[in-house]
Amino acid sequence: MRFFIKKYNKLSGGFTLVEMLVAVSILSISVVTLLNVLGSGIRDTGFAKERLTAGYLAQEGIEYIRNMRDTYVLYSASPQSGWNAFNTKLTNGSCFTANGCYFDDRNVFGGGPMPMANLTTLTACSPTCPNLLYNSATGKYNYAAGASADFIRKIKVTAVSSNEIQVSSTIFFTEGIEKSMTLSENLYNWIE
Repeated sequence: MRFFIKKYNKLSGGFTLVEMLVAVSILSISVVTLLNVLGSGIRDTGFAKERLTAGYLAQEGIEYIRNMRDTYVLYSASPQSGWNAFNTKLTNGSCFTANGCYFDDRNVFGGGPMPMANLTTLTACSPTCPNLLYNSATGKYNYAAGASADFIRKIKVTAVSSNEIQVSSTIFFTEGIEKSMTLSENLYNWIE
């Protein structure tokens, strides 16, 4: 009986070389898979940030035009004359072209009876709009100062009727490949 016990203990005393190789392989594959998942998670976070910023910049383009409409309607002699002036300047301007326009808000606030009425800040894109610049001191995107951002904003206007215009704001950006995000909204002559 002692002979069998000694033989059994001798054979089961440690791991074989094959068992060690299998264990190390499984551990290595697990670590590599974990690092791959973490890397793709970090990369996806960057892509999500780019898409979120593009969405905000596209919405900002529409908000600029809406703010101009409201300013014209509220600060003109009559709401209808304000809408007519806004509609005429916008649909006869640079945003009505096939290339669209971009909005530079540096000199938009003027003195006088209308706080925000300078529609000359809408500049035609010929043939493409310039890149937005990111000012890290203010945290804002603009066309005056800052580092070049990978975002291009193009605003297009389409006349739907005499009391309605459609504003489309498209952001072009790079996420490994060229991508774009377009938001569109219809603005109405809301005061009668």
